[in-house]
Amino acid sequence: MTTTSYWLDEPSEPLPLRPFAGPAEVAVIGGGVTGCSCALTLAEHGVKVRLYEARQIAGGASGRNGGFALRGAAVPYDVACTQLGDEPARAYMALTERALDRMAELAGDALRRVGSLRLAFDDDELAALRTEHDALLEDGFAVEWVDELEPPLAELYRGAILHPHDGALVPARWVRRLARLAVDAGADVREHEPADVGRLDADVVVVAVDGLTASVLPELAHLSVPTRGQVLVTAPLPERYPRPHYARGGYDYWQQLPDGRLVIGGQRDVSFATEDTDVEETTEVVQGSLDALVERLMGPGANVEQRWAGIWGTTPDLMPLVGPVPGRENVWVAGGYSGHGNVPGFACGDLVARAILGERAPELALFDVGRFD
Repeated sequence: MTTTSYWLDEPSEPLPLRPFAGPAEVAVIGGGVTGCSCALTLAEHGVKVRLYEARQIAGGASGRNGGFALRGAAVPYDVACTQLGDEPARAYMALTERALDRMAELAGDALRRVGSLRLAFDDDELAALRTEHDALLEDGFAVEWVDELEPPLAELYRGAILHPHDGALVPARWVRRLARLAVDAGADVREHEPADVGRLDADVVVVAVDGLTASVLPELAHLSVPTRGQVLVTAPLPERYPRPHYARGGYDYWQQLPDGRLVIGGQRDVSFATEDTDVEETTEVVQGSLDALVERLMGPGANVEQRWAGIWGTTPDLMPLVGPVPGRENVWVAGGYSGHGNVPGFACGDLVARAILGERAPELALFDVGRFD
């Protein structure tokens, strides 16, 4: 069943229309967090930037996710250190911490810096949490070990670590605000207007569509696989969870909104075969598993108000795919956030914009498309 998200149903003011005449210097395809971030930075530096969004702003994964604003990579920090090397992993973590601070300046009431809790489902995950905790502490990043959990978490999970500076996000509200800032800075933002990467009249094109990268740039289909995440929201429930929670490698995740609604997603591991897809529909098997998780967390009787799905792009190493597209002159890609795009997506949009402006940050080397060659 195809549905819209709870976030996208929130009433909002129409985005101002401020088109400029003639070709753009930079054309951005995609009106999610990355595209809007890129457009904002370029417009602030006086670049004629035009953004095309086939649906509405935040209509894709940026308005359909669970609303987690987390620092770091899609993999835990210690795994990133092994995968990237210690110094690059530290640089990536620092990049996302700076991005979160910048988001807090721009997002207003769309972001609450309440921290996030990573929970251990079993002894193996508890040991993994301890390893990540120690690695973060050793490198000077804030983290807290949590031994005592409140019911019902104490019966379901073995322990947790607290990332104190993470946040809970109202994602569509945040991205709409970001788009408005880009328009105010001079960007020509066009909703409900699809764009063909090969036909745009611009000096540079940036493709920022994350889960739909393969459909826009088919040559990258093996590097960014569309992946479906399913979510639901309940009617208001007794307050129990003050911050985003996640466990089992991210296959359980939820946050409770200030009004008591529980937004919960994951359970993709009950049906891997069906969830590597770009079809934006819910399924009975995954939604049924989410219903069962709601009951374990809140008890029976929760009323589900809305169910939806969103598509993200997954890369082979779970790191973003950001940089010039091989074989295409003056075309950049930014996506492949592997289900962890709210903060890295904001950071990468800015990185691409600054590279176009001539300020190529060293972190871009971590995400380069050519790394798989």
